[in-house]
Amino acid sequence: MHSFNKDIGSLGEDIAEIYLKQIGYTLLERNFHCKLGEIDIIGKDGNYICFIEVKTRCNTQYGSPGEAVNYTKRIRICNTAKMYIAKKKLFKFNFRFDVIEVMVKPHDGISSIKLIKDAFEI
Repeated sequence: MHSFNKDIGSLGEDIAEIYLKQIGYTLLERNFHCKLGEIDIIGKDGNYICFIEVKTRCNTQYGSPGEAVNYTKRIRICNTAKMYIAKKKLFKFNFRFDVIEVMVKPHDGISSIKLIKDAFEI
């Protein structure tokens, strides 16, 4: 099951990356890792550096994909973002946390993509 979830997650990130480029984001980094955690996609949208969490699901049995970005996950993303900002010396930029929900049908492909800009704050 773990391998299936990882494959679905990677597929969702690929779909999200294509979608973000189509709507004008500039991708800066994908799967940024540090000791504090991981950020799926880091991109630039206008004057904002965006830290983007991608959640992919095949159904809504356990709620919408975005509902999986709980308090603990948000704190981990925020702390990882702080590390990225310090490492890249990006102190002069505005920052935002976005979530992309990707719903896929295992046999038919994509059913929907939803971008939630400014999904949460530090």
